[in-house]
Amino acid sequence: MKLQDLEIIITAPPAPGWGGRYWILVKVTTACGIVGWGECYASSVGPAAMRGVIEDVFQRHMVGENPENIEMMFRRAYSSGFTQRPDLTVMGAFSGLEIACWDILGKARERPVYALLGGRMWDRVRCYTYLYPLAQHDMGAFWTSAEMAGEAASNCVARGYTAVKFDPAGPYTLRGGHMPAMSDISQSVAFCAAIRSAVGDSADLLFGTHGQFTTAGAIRLGQALEPYSPLWFEEPIPPDAVGEMAKVANAVRIPVATGERLTTKAEFAAVLRAGAASILQPALGRSGGIWEAKKIAALAEVYNAQMAPHLYAGPIEWAANLHLATSIPNLLMAETIETPFHDALINGSIRVDNGFVSLGDAPGLGIEVDEALARAHPYHGGDLHLQMQEDPCDYVNGNAFEGGAPAPKD
Repeated sequence: MKLQDLEIIITAPPAPGWGGRYWILVKVTTACGIVGWGECYASSVGPAAMRGVIEDVFQRHMVGENPENIEMMFRRAYSSGFTQRPDLTVMGAFSGLEIACWDILGKARERPVYALLGGRMWDRVRCYTYLYPLAQHDMGAFWTSAEMAGEAASNCVARGYTAVKFDPAGPYTLRGGHMPAMSDISQSVAFCAAIRSAVGDSADLLFGTHGQFTTAGAIRLGQALEPYSPLWFEEPIPPDAVGEMAKVANAVRIPVATGERLTTKAEFAAVLRAGAASILQPALGRSGGIWEAKKIAALAEVYNAQMAPHLYAGPIEWAANLHLATSIPNLLMAETIETPFHDALINGSIRVDNGFVSLGDAPGLGIEVDEALARAHPYHGGDLHLQMQEDPCDYVNGNAFEGGAPAPKD
């Protein structure tokens, strides 16, 4: 069994675009005709450039190889160019291709991927979701409305979710860490109060930030949120400053979570060694793939930390996350995005049931990819999957992060 052919499909979810502006899907076929699907969570270069990187990684390190030899292929990619250090773009390319290898191996052995990772630890994987606008909500007003957030949280609990995530403390600016505006702190407190009031103890509050604060600013914000007992304070400062993140973790009585922008065990190990976070959030389409994420989970286990795989992508990465989640003992929960397009792209082959997912015994990733649907929604834009804003924090008029769907501007 040898890896032979590669196809790359860049598909754009319809508006409002939950999960990002586009998803990079890879279809890998062996010489004996077994097809494996993967997804690359890579957003630091445009999709055309990323296509070239993925093709190079496949041709240079993987083509002609037995898909069983994942460790060898990882070491080739990790060492490429005499580096042997984490490379966000190369690892983003390799991760999706590696996921496809696991899909192939499971299909070849007629076993689900989790069975090849040590078997089932969890019959059901606990899932969480972001708060998204309901049908009656104004899209532009939603992101700064604590009342609407409470209504959305109640809706999530009614659908069985036991944890909801929200991030009212923007902006995410390319200038790096900033001190939050007092209005950002007040708005964040109002969101926590409204959501806690709406859900009581039926759901955990997951407070999202994306590395936008200084150490002092993150501590100010985190301490203001403590009365509402969020389950986590996500990536409160830029992810590469692990020593500073540890200062936040030591000063705030909310567990710190991080990991969506990290790759390979090398970066996650630094977080654990520093005591910077007790919840790790690898995105498997970026962190090195399924096998590397299994190693990250093992490292976390040693430090008594938990795993909460991150998802802001399509359903193929979601499937990979769920197979990892099913197989590890130190799972907390897994991020989930429910949209008609996510569901249709895998023909409903994995579904959330009352806030949990139970994986069956279908071989490989257990998904049926609608390739025609993926190809029918090509991406034609010029923006990246996610982008930082250039405008600085507005200390006069306040700030609004608008999720994956910024409201149209007149």
